[in-house]
Amino acid sequence: MSIQDHLLREYPNADTGQNVTDKYLGFLSDEFKSDLNKMLFATSVCSDDVNVSTDFRKVLKRPFSMGGLGGLPFAGYTGMVAFAHHIPDGGDGFIFYGPHIGINSEGRLGRMLRQGQSHETNSCGALMLALDRFKNGGSSPLMEAKHLDFEQIQLEEALSPFKERILSADNQAKEITEVAMEVIHRRIRKLSGMAKKEFNCDRLFCLGGVIINTDPGTPDYVDVRHFSMYNVNDLEEIYPISLLESEAFKAL
Repeated sequence: MSIQDHLLREYPNADTGQNVTDKYLGFLSDEFKSDLNKMLFATSVCSDDVNVSTDFRKVLKRPFSMGGLGGLPFAGYTGMVAFAHHIPDGGDGFIFYGPHIGINSEGRLGRMLRQGQSHETNSCGALMLALDRFKNGGSSPLMEAKHLDFEQIQLEEALSPFKERILSADNQAKEITEVAMEVIHRRIRKLSGMAKKEFNCDRLFCLGGVIINTDPGTPDYVDVRHFSMYNVNDLEEIYPISLLESEAFKAL
């Protein structure tokens, strides 16, 4: 079996990053009449270098980065407000978010061969590290200095309520990625609602999915899970927070 065959067995609805890019940007342009030149693109994907292949970056310029390890939107409320303020006049906001997982030539999830290397490594490394700690009862050696390993510690804390679900799954690497997808989706929705009064636009488009990393020479895929268009005024205002009245915060 080819790596694509293995991948589509695990994620039958996945498509290449290029096809997903063409499909959804074409839809935004044709159906919603969105001007892609006035669209501010944001990502909440893992900071892993393999994710630069996400094809939206090749079309939409000046991406705003919200994500950190595992794809969680570590930029938080302040980051969402800054993104909201930076959208061009008359334009739209577009957020692409989700975790990633590797697959090797034998179809094993959570592992991949990276460009320029002869040995396989974990993908997502942060999620696979969390999985290993859940299985073995470990934790970051920097728990007493959390600021030095903040994102990994926060990632594991966000996933820990689902520990039993993850460890009881037939494929633990796939399940922890599924949990991360759900956590990221909820946080993007919550942060968007919190910042609803700050958006310099009328519409916000959100596309969420699992990025599947493959071997060099084979395209990465995206298994799309969520695609929504929100009228900003209709966003659910979750725990509304008034901006601090400092000029610096207003000018983000």
